[in-house]
Amino acid sequence: MQDDFDAFMRQRIAASDAFVGGDYGPLGAISTNRPPATIFGPKGDCVQGPDAVNAANRAGAAQFGPGGENRFEVLHSAVDGDLAYWAGIQRSVVNVKGQPHPVPMDLRVTEVFRREEGAWKLVHRHADKLAGDH
Repeated sequence: MQDDFDAFMRQRIAASDAFVGGDYGPLGAISTNRPPATIFGPKGDCVQGPDAVNAANRAGAAQFGPGGENRFEVLHSAVDGDLAYWAGIQRSVVNVKGQPHPVPMDLRVTEVFRREEGAWKLVHRHADKLAGDH
């Protein structure tokens, strides 16, 4: 089961790479359309429900232009039946539309996934700014 989740995490990272380049599509494909679904975003917001979460993600991706850089530093992850998670640091440099220079964005992240009809789906993301140099 861990091998299956590890393979999915490669897909998750590719979806994040697309997101920081302005493309919501791959993230939408791995996001749940069933409740519950939540985002605790880096601005301190709490978005609830799959429609609201997917709309927030679509709007978030639209803020970025192509050419962003992105990587996950997975500190730990686990799978137990139909639930899985990862926790770690997401380090990105993004091209924000309307900004003249790339913007570094280091976030502390925890994501929770649920297996739905044989496929892993993102059901919760908590991301906030990483303090200091780590």
